[in-house]
Amino acid sequence: MRPKPSSHHGSDAVMAPAERTFSVGGQILPAPRAAPGLYLVATPIGNLGDITLRALETLAGVDTIACEDTRITRRLTERYAIAAELKPYHEHNAALARPKILERLARGGAIALISDAGTPLISDPGFKLVREVCAAGHPVIAVPGPSSVLTALSVAALPTDRFFFEGFLPAKEHARQARLAELARIDATLVMFESGNRLHDSLRDLAAIMGGRDAAICRELTKMHEEIQRAPIAELAARADTLETRGEFVLVVGPPPDDAGVMDEGALDDLLRAQLALNSVKDAVAHAVALSGRPRREVYARALELVRDIRADDAQG
Repeated sequence: MRPKPSSHHGSDAVMAPAERTFSVGGQILPAPRAAPGLYLVATPIGNLGDITLRALETLAGVDTIACEDTRITRRLTERYAIAAELKPYHEHNAALARPKILERLARGGAIALISDAGTPLISDPGFKLVREVCAAGHPVIAVPGPSSVLTALSVAALPTDRFFFEGFLPAKEHARQARLAELARIDATLVMFESGNRLHDSLRDLAAIMGGRDAAICRELTKMHEEIQRAPIAELAARADTLETRGEFVLVVGPPPDDAGVMDEGALDDLLRAQLALNSVKDAVAHAVALSGRPRREVYARALELVRDIRADDAQG
């Protein structure tokens, strides 16, 4: 008589593959089954060779790999002959996918969470999943590796003792300018992601608000067409029209120079216009005073002049 299947062996049951292996340089290597838990595995940001042996062993040893885009992840798993099941986990399906992942973990499953590139949770979905997995008492294990943030910092030739990671800047002009004005107050190197179609606008706003700083544009890091351009922000903005905009970008902006001094009148006007578009005169002046090094009375008077000019232009228009 054939034995009855266990009640927990449903369609979503944790089924171990007959053999867990991965391949490196044509050599097949065994991978022990990963212990139950959620594994946060860093994957290459471009060059598929930038993956650790531990990451490969983990991906081959888990029951399921939860990933943003199965098509992108399949390139990695096929490169290293990993047969683990792929399941999508991204911002659009996370609310539905999280309970299923928690259920599998409760049954003793081993699941890897990866992003399309780099370290999971860095400007990628995953925080809520990790929080709920921890709350449920399941192990969460980090498998560190590539990160575009740290890669950009290492090649930008800018101070790295203190840095602030911003992620993507707002897409809309006024919101972006207001956010940059806030970031300008941070006495540290700034790291930002940006898309190619917004690169020109972001460089223009950076030059208006942080024009005295050095910066680096890091494009296609670790890939065939990797390109790093290092120069003062104003210089990078001036040649923005000539920059290649295809690919993925990380912007690194150095901290304010020790001798930053007083902001010139043109930069002050740009800053005030950006602030007045979003804030009251009082708040715009407060921002500008903090960033410009100019006396409040002077900044306030200039803000009132700009308000009159703006209103006059609107009346004529």
